[in-house]
Amino acid sequence: MSIGVLMLHGFSGGPYEMEPLTEYIKNNTDWIVETPTLCGHGEELSLKGFTAEHWLIDAELAYKRLSEKVENVYVVGFSMGGVIALYLAMCYPVKKLVLLSAAVKYIAPKQLIVELQKIAKEAVEGQLKNNELFKQYEYKLRSVPVSAAIQFMRIVRRVEPYIETIDIPTFIVQGKCDGIVPYSTAQYLYDKLPTTEKYIYFSSCGKHHICFSEDCDTWFSDVLHFLKS
Repeated sequence: MSIGVLMLHGFSGGPYEMEPLTEYIKNNTDWIVETPTLCGHGEELSLKGFTAEHWLIDAELAYKRLSEKVENVYVVGFSMGGVIALYLAMCYPVKKLVLLSAAVKYIAPKQLIVELQKIAKEAVEGQLKNNELFKQYEYKLRSVPVSAAIQFMRIVRRVEPYIETIDIPTFIVQGKCDGIVPYSTAQYLYDKLPTTEKYIYFSSCGKHHICFSEDCDTWFSDVLHFLKS
């Protein structure tokens, strides 16, 4: 039985956001792993003019291309990619889902305030450029138009009402220190999804970019075991 894995990155990001998990799957299987870049995304952002429909179609075409090569397709989605993964599962015979920091709900205000306070403190101390969150989002804050963020929210609104209809095996991973997606989102998804084959892993140290968490070795193996089982 041939297997393909479609890895879907997040809003204003690219395949690099999932690279550690992508390489782990490649190194431990003989599966075909595809990592498409959505329109306007990647190392150089150019999001202006692109819509929710562009990104959904990108994902659909990537799914269709992969499904022509293999018998079973698994979809792994990070952040907005997790929402798009749910969309694909609504429309196509996806065999398994892995949802990483899936942005069905977004912006955890308390954690965001903590991070902003940290940035302000380090700015005063002249250490701003050493802050992980600042480095990740400085470029994005300058390069992401409000119109693109609205398109991202349109995808969430399109998918959320149908979560209760997506009955396929699912593994959910969420960091408790995520400053973008409230960690309660993972429990919300777990409770809404009707499948009896569902698993959830909370990373006590994980931030939004969960594939770079200090405990990723633990849950990488859990995810792979789920996909292989």
